Amino acid sequence: MRAEADAPLADARRWDAHLATLHATVALHAGRAAEPAAAQQARRWLIDTLGCAIAGRHAAEVRRFEAAMAALEPSGAFRFPDGPAMGVLGAAQLIAMAATWDEACEGHALAHGRPGVPLIAALWPLALQRAATLAQFVDAFVLGYEVGARAGAWLRIRPGMHVDANWPALGVAAGVARLLGLDAAGIVQAIDIAACQLATSLYLPVASGRTARNTYLAHSALLGLQAAFASAAGIDAPADALAHYASAHAAASAQPLPGPEATLLLDAYLKPFAAVRHVHYGAVAAQRLRERLHADTSVIRAIELTIYEEATVYCGNRAPRTPIQAQFSLSFGLAAMLRFGVLDPSVYTPERFGDAELRRLEALVVLRIDPTLTARGERGATLALTLDGGHLGETVHTIAGDAGHPLDRAALVAKFTHYAARSVAADRAASFCDTVLDNAGTDLRLLWQQLAPAPLAIPSHTTSP
Repeated sequence: MRAEADAPLADARRWDAHLATLHATVALHAGRAAEPAAAQQARRWLIDTLGCAIAGRHAAEVRRFEAAMAALEPSGAFRFPDGPAMGVLGAAQLIAMAATWDEACEGHALAHGRPGVPLIAALWPLALQRAATLAQFVDAFVLGYEVGARAGAWLRIRPGMHVDANWPALGVAAGVARLLGLDAAGIVQAIDIAACQLATSLYLPVASGRTARNTYLAHSALLGLQAAFASAAGIDAPADALAHYASAHAAASAQPLPGPEATLLLDAYLKPFAAVRHVHYGAVAAQRLRERLHADTSVIRAIELTIYEEATVYCGNRAPRTPIQAQFSLSFGLAAMLRFGVLDPSVYTPERFGDAELRRLEALVVLRIDPTLTARGERGATLALTLDGGHLGETVHTIAGDAGHPLDRAALVAKFTHYAARSVAADRAASFCDTVLDNAGTDLRLLWQQLAPAPLAIPSHTTSP
């Protein structure tokens, strides 16, 4: 019996190197300001995530959730442009939910998820409440992102699960603890507290077209906040909680984690389109072919997309009935690009979602697996069109937004301005972006008032959300 009792502990010891790397990463970033390249990347992520949230907030379900949270905490430090004031806990959930609503937000390939969205969702309203500077926000974000990205690389999920309500909470816990002023030990303790209660979040809502998936990052934001404040209060957790979780509840990877000096934030990506990253390769090919067709899709008779296998596993949805299914659909994404020349939140509106020509094109698509790309673990796609009297083809291996091909400043600002257009005038949107990118010491309350100029109901400084 003693040997059986010791077995989980012995198995957990195999993760000692992973824990050591994670703890060293915390210690490194807790003891210094963010390096310039990481700080600039953090500012870019803030702009993109808030732009996605402002756009996603206009969904009817999100508006109703916003109203409910504002009624629950009516005198908080946060409000969206033209929205009601609310407290940190409601705002964190709202930002996370809205940012992922149109599937246009950031991601990290090694982590197989998006460490930044729930981190910004939790940090931004809390930093506003605490009258933090942009530099303080950035330092907390960089630490949290480095923890979250490594957690994603290590704690791979089991089949049938979705990452968003799982390991992202660990990065949130770390980043919030940094903003609260905890030392490295307190930050690690916050991570361990969150590790004791990571959720088993299902992929099922995506497959069935339900928007429950969009609440997952809100859960991670809340859990991370709770864990950080619990650590600050002196609540403790087992030091090997993460190792036990990895052994018993994750499809954990034995691959060594990148060392603490590696800045994983620099390897992350932003999306030019509102769809899962796998969809982008076919969409880019479709965008190029549409130009050669002079936007006339009526001549298309057959469509074949050849792509790496992982894309077909996660994004093989056909004839999607709901926007979230369409966001995970290779065929819908390229058909929308052929039809409209854009793949942004507008394609999920009722006016465009059921468009007859879009649906005709989507039904024509045949998906094929590229064995060479799959074997090499590479991404890319080839799109072939059969037309009245001819053929067109396009192959894509790189897309804008990747670490090697980042969105430039103009593209980043243009995306934010476009996504925020229903709530924010273009000149104010551009001014906000310029301030974020160029003025590290800006007071966040003054910065946010560039977008939300009405007086904020800001309570006196407090150490609770």
